Amino acid sequence: MGWKLKRWLRKFLQGLLPNEDLEFVYNSYDLVGDIAIIHLNERAEKHGKIIAEAIMKVHKNIKTVLGQIGGVQGDFRLRRLKHLAGENKTATVHKESGCLFSVDLNTCYFSPRLFYERLRIARLVRDGELVLNMFAGVGCFSIIIAKHSRAAKIYSVDINPDAVRFMCENIRLNGVYGRVIPIMGDAKEVIEQSFCQKVDRVVMPLPEKALKYLPYAISALKNGCGWIHYYDFEHAYKNEDVIKKVKEKVSHRLSSLGVEFEFSFSRIVRSTGPNWYQVVLDILIKGKQV
Repeated sequence: MGWKLKRWLRKFLQGLLPNEDLEFVYNSYDLVGDIAIIHLNERAEKHGKIIAEAIMKVHKNIKTVLGQIGGVQGDFRLRRLKHLAGENKTATVHKESGCLFSVDLNTCYFSPRLFYERLRIARLVRDGELVLNMFAGVGCFSIIIAKHSRAAKIYSVDINPDAVRFMCENIRLNGVYGRVIPIMGDAKEVIEQSFCQKVDRVVMPLPEKALKYLPYAISALKNGCGWIHYYDFEHAYKNEDVIKKVKEKVSHRLSSLGVEFEFSFSRIVRSTGPNWYQVVLDILIKGKQV
């Protein structure tokens, strides 16, 4: 029943909301620990309590329902949240892939929708690698890599001091102290100061800045060679190939930097809105063009 509600929330709410407002309710929502987050627009917001109570009725483990108004904002990628039902809180502990993540959704970015990607990347990491996570948040990619691979170290950078504080707590919770190294700062400055030609693999899970920061990711690779996991947002109509659009954009950028490269894997991670998608490219950087 919980799975059906998550996919068919509007259908479940039939008879509880006026039909003219029902079409404005988002079908999907996020579950983070014991907190549910539902996106609210102006028409749905006035029915927030009814929607929240429906979610709590089905998900017995959910103690709080929050409404997200608008998209993520600012350098820290924060959501504007409104309490709808249950306990009035924004902090929780989320379980994923055998790991625990303490997070305050009011001060830190967190998306449970990247759970598949986090484990997929972890399984690609080879024994003894040095990994750099340029946009680490509370440490999800980094800690899952540490727990599901034999990476030597994962350097975990974020510009949000609250996120780094929770990252440190999550390193402790998951027993990966000494392997996941928390670093507070802007990724490009951190790389310029400490990580030029130091790592084997770079993870870039911040679509808003990925293209701009791509040169810094390349400069962090040993001898300018290694792997980059690149995430981006792209708009595409039904007759357009969204992955092709991202590849063309990234190819142009990499060619302008004079590097040889190969796209080894690509996929649509998720839809983020009407005709908008999140895409991942696994890129093998082979060094400077001859």
